[in-house]
Amino acid sequence: MENIALIESFSEFKDDKSIDKPTLMAILEDVLRNALKKKYGEDDNFDIIVNPDKGDLEIWRNRVVVADGEVEDPNQEISLTEARKIEPDFEVGEDVSEEVKLIDLGRRSILSLRQNLISKVHEHDNTNIYKHFKELEGEIYTAEVHHIRHRAIILLDDEGNEIILPKDRQIPSDFFRKGENVRGIIESVELKGNKPAIIMSRTSPLFLEKLFEQEIPEVFDGLINVKKVVRIPGEKAKVAVDSYDDRIDPVGACVGMKGSRIHSIVRELGNENIDVINYTTNNQLLITRALSPAKITSLKIDEENKRAEVMLKPEEVSKAIGRGGHNIRLAGQLTGYEIDVFREGVEEDVELREFADEIDDWVIEEFAKIGLDTAKSILEQDVDDLVKRTDLEEETIRDVMRVLREEFEEENNS
Repeated sequence: MENIALIESFSEFKDDKSIDKPTLMAILEDVLRNALKKKYGEDDNFDIIVNPDKGDLEIWRNRVVVADGEVEDPNQEISLTEARKIEPDFEVGEDVSEEVKLIDLGRRSILSLRQNLISKVHEHDNTNIYKHFKELEGEIYTAEVHHIRHRAIILLDDEGNEIILPKDRQIPSDFFRKGENVRGIIESVELKGNKPAIIMSRTSPLFLEKLFEQEIPEVFDGLINVKKVVRIPGEKAKVAVDSYDDRIDPVGACVGMKGSRIHSIVRELGNENIDVINYTTNNQLLITRALSPAKITSLKIDEENKRAEVMLKPEEVSKAIGRGGHNIRLAGQLTGYEIDVFREGVEEDVELREFADEIDDWVIEEFAKIGLDTAKSILEQDVDDLVKRTDLEEETIRDVMRVLREEFEEENNS
């Protein structure tokens, strides 16, 4: 019974589906050989027999019989007298196999063997988990909320693997309770020490792309190709789609009748507004479609600097820019062009940066973030609406408008 601690450890793992018997036997033999090297200096002359079904093992030491008094290496050689204690008819020059009991290694070594076995098996499991999830990078995965922390949610899958959903990979409106299932993509897998760190994301554009594959049969079958996805998580997204079959309307197929097909995706993403547009290699047409729902009057492209000047009727400007500047920002990301918006029929306007002596740079920057970079573009806006769309106080906005009005009043009086 001296090897009970090690045998119990072996039994803990022998029925584990995550590790096959040959691998487990190899791990156990490796652990034992390390212990034998520590005890005897070498392990070349030892045979280790492992029975994975019963969970037991045998260790045999092989030595050569030499005449009494001529033993030079006690690990490799045995005297004739000692050999005949094992079997009385041994002669000099013959090989002797003698069973080594674990107790001969010492109680400390047995405990160390058990710890090393557990450590090696866990290390093997972690390597397999790492390889498994590395192959799943970029794929949708579902796991259950196990623990909610300030900076991350800890999820567990059906196999008990821990998956981390950091706060910055969650959609702003996400709210999960313990025990709830969460979908996201496996964004990255890294080995930290010997333990795999599996990171899930719900904010990645790839998550939206994979939801299209999962929810829209034509995308899954390859009849419709998702060319590019850009998004501001939880707010707005633009998806460019294309089809190699002229009989298929890619936008209609993705949206469905009255939005029926895309509804489940929108709901999964916290009611994120999703614009699906028809992809084209014609950059003018692509920019026009990307700025939807705004209708463009004219468009001029500077290919060298990747800029586009868009002319719109005054009532279309706010549609092109969108709430918080989301529409124009995403249109730029989707097309790869810096888009400048100009109002049709407005002859005299002044760049906001020309007022740098009277308006702080950071205030000008706040307006620029939502696509307002000229005096008249700001004066056309409602103060309450600007308070909601920027991080500026109402008083600051009114002061800016006063400065801008005075400029135009002076021009009109002169």
